[in-house]
Amino acid sequence: MGNHDTGVIPLAPNPTTLVGVPLLTPPPQAPSLLSPDSSFLPVLQKDPSRALVIAVTTRAIFNLEEEHKLYLEKGKEEYTRHQQANQDKPLPPGTAFAFIQSPISTQAVQYVNKKILESNPAERDLFDILVLSNNSPESGVRIINSAKHYGLEISKFCFVSDEDSTQYLKSHGVKLFLSADRTDVCNALQRGGPLKAFAMHLGKMRKKFGQEKSPIRTYLVTARSGRDMGIRAIRTLREWGLPIDEAFFMDGAPKGPILAQIQPHIFFDDGLHNIQGAQNVGVPSAWVPSCC
Repeated sequence: MGNHDTGVIPLAPNPTTLVGVPLLTPPPQAPSLLSPDSSFLPVLQKDPSRALVIAVTTRAIFNLEEEHKLYLEKGKEEYTRHQQANQDKPLPPGTAFAFIQSPISTQAVQYVNKKILESNPAERDLFDILVLSNNSPESGVRIINSAKHYGLEISKFCFVSDEDSTQYLKSHGVKLFLSADRTDVCNALQRGGPLKAFAMHLGKMRKKFGQEKSPIRTYLVTARSGRDMGIRAIRTLREWGLPIDEAFFMDGAPKGPILAQIQPHIFFDDGLHNIQGAQNVGVPSAWVPSCC
C-alpha cells in the first residue's frame, strides 16, 4: 500500500497518535467500554511459527497520557511510585484497544480467533497479541492487571525498562507493531517492518472462511482515482493474497466521510492529513511513515 493507498481492516475507537509500522492515532474520547471480567481465563498460548503476531506498546493499548506527562515532568521514580500505588486501578482503553477487543462490534481480533477455533479447534493460524513496553517490571504490574480487568487476550508481556523494545520484534516473529511513540516506530522501520507480511498473513486467515461468513472484512480507501493507480493498488493486494471487500477511489476527496460510514477497527495511511481526518470522525488510525 504505497503513497496514500490505505488498507482498512474493520475491527472500532479511542485518544493519542499511533505511529507504527504503524502509528495509531486515537479518536477524541473513548466511550465506557467494558465492565470488568471477573472470570478471566488463562490465555491460550499460540504457536509463534504459525500465528499472526501483533506487538503493541502500553501507550497504544491503554490511555497513559497523564502517566506519560508525569514521567516527563517528574521522572521515572515518581512515575513508578504512581503506577505501583494505582496498580489495582484499571487504565482506560487506548487507541489500539478496539483492534484487539471491541465492545460494540463482533469483528475484533479476539472474535476472529474465537470464530476460527469454532471452525477448527486444532487451528494454529491465529492472532497472537504481545505487549512490548519500556516500563519496568515494577510499573508493569498495573498493565497486566488492566489487561485482566478487560479480559484481553494477550499471551505475552515484555517489560524492558528503558531499553529499546523494538530489538525484540524479530525474535517474537512480529508482523505488525503499533506504538504511540515515533521513536519506537522509526527504530522498528530500521529493523524492517513493512505491512506486506501482515497483509499476506491476514489474507491467509481470511481464506479459511467463505466470503459471506468471514469475520474479517477489508476495505481499500485510496486518494487515487479508479482510472489509473487505484487499480494497481487492488492488483498489488491481490498478489499479496488479501481480497478486498469494498474499494473507494476518492480522486483526492477527503476520506473522513467514508471512514465514518465504514467505522473500521483500524485504519492505515501514510498521510498525516488523512490520519487527522480519521481522528476527526472517531476512527482509530495508524500512521505508516514512509521514512523517519
